[in-house]
Amino acid sequence: MMIESGSREVAKAAVSIALTSTRDDERTMKEELKTREILAAAVDYGGEAVSAMKTIVERAVVAAKRELIIKELHAEEGALAGAAREAMSQIISKAIGLNIGGKVGIARKGDHISVAVFFSIGLVHLDEVAVGLGHRAIG
Repeated sequence: MMIESGSREVAKAAVSIALTSTRDDERTMKEELKTREILAAAVDYGGEAVSAMKTIVERAVVAAKRELIIKELHAEEGALAGAAREAMSQIISKAIGLNIGGKVGIARKGDHISVAVFFSIGLVHLDEVAVGLGHRAIG
């Protein structure tokens, strides 16, 4: 059996929680991840894509603090915000001028923190699907 590195394990956890369909699924996954010493949170988002960057970064930071994933320290907030911006930057070019809807997943184990975004992009039923992932190390 291959042992996961911290960054890879945390990235998989962030993507997995972003893919959950319900709040019950989120709670179940958070409990399972906790047994592996991974803290996690998820945040829903829907709206216009360009203005989403600021809102999603803010919501990710608030959720991570609320779930005690990060402390209210400049370095930890900055690392999370940087990972969230990186994840969004990977999908934003597809979404300019369109709406997005989906979920942001956050996961941390030790010094590793990842943010994953999983969104539908488009109008009405003509959606594209996109995933973005950012990672930072908090020292």
